[in-house]
Amino acid sequence: MSTIEVTNINDISGNASLVTDNGGLKTDKLTGKTTAGSISVVGEGNSTTTNLQNGLAKMWANFDPTNSNTIKNSINVGSITDNGTGDYALNASNNFDDGFFVRLAGTSKGGGGPSSNNYTTGFSTESTSSTTLGVCTAGNGGGSGPSAIELAQTYGIGHGDLA
Repeated sequence: MSTIEVTNINDISGNASLVTDNGGLKTDKLTGKTTAGSISVVGEGNSTTTNLQNGLAKMWANFDPTNSNTIKNSINVGSITDNGTGDYALNASNNFDDGFFVRLAGTSKGGGGPSSNNYTTGFSTESTSSTTLGVCTAGNGGGSGPSAIELAQTYGIGHGDLA
């Protein structure tokens, strides 16, 4: 096996440069050689490869329904629709290719022991939409039954292919 060592690698537009002090490639754009939207990377343990684009979360948000649905941090979320207490739609800036992407949701636990409030999250009626990720939260107030609730730490994540 041969080794190539250079100080800089630039394309015609100067988009990439090899940074020799830390050995990393610094660029604003990477595309696959045979398919622009597909780059394979060696996975953990050096025994498998994975597709970089398919392995990334394409949409996520950390938001606060108790403070006017303030988005604390997000990727690909343009806005939030408040459908009522504990029912929110994260509206995608760039749609998924269909409504069957993987959805995850979460929220914070309120404090106290196992007998105090326990919270759960799920998905609202937007669960088959390619443009939104619906997040619902409910609390169980120590045996009083589940009811919709708003919590300061609420999360939604979408994994799938963008349109």
